[in-house]
Amino acid sequence: MRSAQPMAVVPAHARCDGVVLLHGIGVGSWTLKKLDRALQRCGFATFNLDYSSRKKPLEALAEEIHAPIAAFAEQCDGAIHFVAHSMGGLLTRIYIARYRPARLGRVVMLGPPNGGSEVADLLKDLSLYRAAFGPAGLQLTTAQDPVLADLPSPDYAIGIIAGCRTIAPIASTFVLPWPNDGRVSVESAKLAGMPDHIIVRAPHAGLPRHAVAVEQTIAFLHDGQFNRVT
Repeated sequence: MRSAQPMAVVPAHARCDGVVLLHGIGVGSWTLKKLDRALQRCGFATFNLDYSSRKKPLEALAEEIHAPIAAFAEQCDGAIHFVAHSMGGLLTRIYIARYRPARLGRVVMLGPPNGGSEVADLLKDLSLYRAAFGPAGLQLTTAQDPVLADLPSPDYAIGIIAGCRTIAPIASTFVLPWPNDGRVSVESAKLAGMPDHIIVRAPHAGLPRHAVAVEQTIAFLHDGQFNRVT
C-alpha cells in the first residue's frame, strides 16, 4: 500500500513561489525530504508528491499527477517551479509539455537520464527488472522512447545537476560511460538547450541529500543559474 499523500506546505504570507518535488523510480517522496525542508526554510511553498512510479508508463504518470499539482498551483501566487530527481526529471518534461502551469518558473533536475541509462539497457529484458520497475523502467533506455523523442525542445529554464561518484563500481566501470553516478552518466544527464549544468561529487541516490546539490538547487531557483563562487 502506498503511503498517504504528503500535504503541500504553503507559507502564510501573501505571495510565494511554489516548488513541486518529484522523486525517482521505485522510491518515494521521503527521498526528497532534505530538499523539501531546505526549500521551505527559504520561503518556498512545497509539494513533495508521491506517485505510482512502478505501475504506469511516464505519459500515464503525467496524467496521474496533474490534478494534485494543479490544486497546489492554485494555492500559490508566484511561479511554479519543479525540482526532480532521476526519472522524475523525465516525468517533469512530459508533464510540462502536456499540462504546463500558467506561471511556470524554473526546473532543476538531479541525475536525470535524459539520454537514457546503459544500466537500463543491460537489465531491460530481465523479468526481475520488469517486475520491479514496470513500464516506466522500460522507458529509461538509451534507445529513446517515442514519448520522450516527441517532446518539444524546452523553452523554460532548466538547470541540471549531475553526480560523479558511485557506490556501484561494476556498473560505473564496465557499463556506464565515465564520469557517472552509478546509474546515469554525466553526458546522459545533459539536455540540449539547458541554460546551466553542474557536476557534484555524489552518487545517484545521494544527490537529493548532498549539501552542495541542495544549495545549488536553491541558487538556480532564485537566479536561473548555479553558483560557481567557491
